[in-house]
Amino acid sequence: MEGLVLDSPAAVAEDATLAALLRCCVREVAGARGLVWSAPPYLLARVGGTLLRARTRGGAALRFDGRPERLDHGVWHPLTSSELVRLAASDLGEGAGNAEFGEQVAASREALEAILRARAVATPPADPWLASEQGLVYGHPFHPSPKARGGADWLRYAPEAHARFELRLLGVPVEDVAEEGDAGALDLLGEAPPGYALLPAHPWQLELLGGLGDRVVDLGIGPEVVPTSSVRTVYAPGAGVCLKFSLDVRITNCVRKNAWYELAGAVELDRRLGSTIFPEISRRFPFARLLREPGYRSVSLGNRLLEGLGVIVRQSPWGVCSPGVTPMLAGALAAELTVADPVAWWAAYVSVVAPPVLDLYFRHGVVLEPHLQNVLVGLDPTGLPVEVVYRDLEGAKLVTGRHDLTGVEPRVAEAMSYDAERGWARVVYCLMVNHLTEIAATVAPDEGTLRLLWTVAREIIAAHADGLGWPLPLRDLLAGTPLPAKANLSVRWARAADRAAGYVPIANPLA
Repeated sequence: MEGLVLDSPAAVAEDATLAALLRCCVREVAGARGLVWSAPPYLLARVGGTLLRARTRGGAALRFDGRPERLDHGVWHPLTSSELVRLAASDLGEGAGNAEFGEQVAASREALEAILRARAVATPPADPWLASEQGLVYGHPFHPSPKARGGADWLRYAPEAHARFELRLLGVPVEDVAEEGDAGALDLLGEAPPGYALLPAHPWQLELLGGLGDRVVDLGIGPEVVPTSSVRTVYAPGAGVCLKFSLDVRITNCVRKNAWYELAGAVELDRRLGSTIFPEISRRFPFARLLREPGYRSVSLGNRLLEGLGVIVRQSPWGVCSPGVTPMLAGALAAELTVADPVAWWAAYVSVVAPPVLDLYFRHGVVLEPHLQNVLVGLDPTGLPVEVVYRDLEGAKLVTGRHDLTGVEPRVAEAMSYDAERGWARVVYCLMVNHLTEIAATVAPDEGTLRLLWTVAREIIAAHADGLGWPLPLRDLLAGTPLPAKANLSVRWARAADRAAGYVPIANPLA
């Protein structure tokens, strides 16, 4: 990438894109073929027949320091993301190719550069929780195009650019309202004419949808909201709730649309978890919280508008955390965190995050997706983790055979269920691979401390396994069985839906 100024937004975006793609290649391409070697301070990998090396830093084997290099006729040369795309494609392209893949990687790099430029002149939120929501600048560390997103004018709505924007308010004839559960918080956003119900809309989604027909009335501009890390979910300060909108654009792997069965499923899961299961969890773990999704509202004017305008109401974390406790997005902590006593802080962190997830699975047959973007950690005034908040019922599932789903519409029941094996793989991936591994790599200043952190984590999880009667999957986890890592590179190459993503085995640090 000649002509780049060191530390310019373009250079930073290129380095981040290259690092994310190289991590994917190490995990899914070279690693799967046994073509990765440790040669401190470097990690070596052969991709597309070319030997690559990257200097690693601290105790994190897949966090790189400086530009990775490629070996060419005995000489090391700086590697570029476009070169790595070609090398990866030569290994992945056994059969049909994917001309879109390189375009997606480039689009993600360009989006990151735009985010960095906008962020440099924007004002971050004063609210520390919202600042953490808007702090995921580089995105998923093991995704080939973590900042790729469709649609035009996306930067106006980008949380990473510290965006704020005004909602649009719609009026829906009461006879045309589709609503389940308690969506009354939406009525705090404005006022609808007599005979109409108020329906907030994301302005970007209105542009994407086009016409709304002649029964839905545009009531004009609504209150200002703040987008959170998922882009489509916003915080509405005036109503004190979060709103999860549909967006008919692809963000990383998926088109972010609230399918009709997900709207209904959110309310069904909220009723089951919020009313019966989580109260029991909270008695066992008083520090554990669930952000409830008590209702949704949309219009019953055909599937396009039902799904396109559907909005789910979600609690605010400030409404569930104890006084004096500050909720912070786990993903923001994984991106940047310095603590005075890494071992004590980590012990507190694992103790609040992991046990409720394991309890939900083994005692209650509930699968949470506790990845970095679905977990908020409550910090006390000293910065110590003391509470945990789980969110996003779209990812929550019920283990097949453990729950009576009589009366639930079959498509809704299917969408909110996993078999036990698939559910456990999802729990282990989200909790161990996506979450705790990244937090540990951020907290540990060196490899020795990293090993100590995992010894501590093993003791905490083993103590909880003892209370659960040592179920076999947990015994295997603590015995060192390989961990399932989601294959984001492979699923993007295959142009498959995110739900089709498989797993690749990686080393278990609890061994």
